[in-house]
Amino acid sequence: MWAGLKRTLDHALRDVQDHHTLQVAAALSYYFFLALFPGLIVLSALLGSISTTDLFGWVLVTMGRLLPPETMQVVFSVLADVLSAHRRAWFSLGTLGMLWVATAAFDALIEALNIANDLKDDRPMWKTRLLALGLAGICGGLFLSALAIILVGPRFGEWLAARLDIPHAFVALWPLLHWTIAIGFTVLAVELLYFLAPRVRPRFVDTLPGAVLTVGSWLGLSSLLGIYFRHFANYSRTYGTFGGFIAIMTWLQWTSFVMLVGAGINAELTKARRAKSRDRVLLTEKARAPDEAA
Repeated sequence: MWAGLKRTLDHALRDVQDHHTLQVAAALSYYFFLALFPGLIVLSALLGSISTTDLFGWVLVTMGRLLPPETMQVVFSVLADVLSAHRRAWFSLGTLGMLWVATAAFDALIEALNIANDLKDDRPMWKTRLLALGLAGICGGLFLSALAIILVGPRFGEWLAARLDIPHAFVALWPLLHWTIAIGFTVLAVELLYFLAPRVRPRFVDTLPGAVLTVGSWLGLSSLLGIYFRHFANYSRTYGTFGGFIAIMTWLQWTSFVMLVGAGINAELTKARRAKSRDRVLLTEKARAPDEAA
């Protein structure tokens, strides 16, 4: 078992070099950077149209807990300049731009995941763009659901118990449950990317190891980059006003990198499983051959 796992990791690390994964991740970070602000603008307009409370402000606060502080400084500064009281106008105008940019970002992600899986994508452009649009909607909805669960906080169980007759165990377990459910939604979103994006779809269960690795690495990476930006790297001294943009691009690149590495590990595990199945079939056929000859 350990020998097979070591062989899989060796192949995955070799694919990182052969597939130029760092360079592909840098390209993905560019596309997702372009998609980030139109998406937040439309989300702001949408939440502002359905609620009088500042739900979007709470979303930004929750994002600030999960992302390095330098990246959120850029987000706050750009949104403060762009957003105004006329959020409905931004909703109508921003939706068109967001749809195009988001499909371009997810279209690039589809190509990157095909490269990670050693696949050549021969599907027509309109089909991959529609798939990219669907992935943006599905994964965006799951990520927002995860944020919403984090947003309601650990005291939501007590609030719900005061209004509904629910078991006391639910109230006691909710502080742990709300993080578990939020991480579960995030893992599911990454799994759907791994399952739906490549030209040849793997078994859904085969996407789980890479998705868990990606989400775990993303959480650890966000914390480590936050420490690095705060205590070791001062991008503002080097890049001036562009320091925050460099920080968010760095975070997006490494996030894309771990996602592509996770896809590569899934591909290697699938190859190993299929090779083991073929060997088992060959051994079965060899065992039957003497009986049939007799």
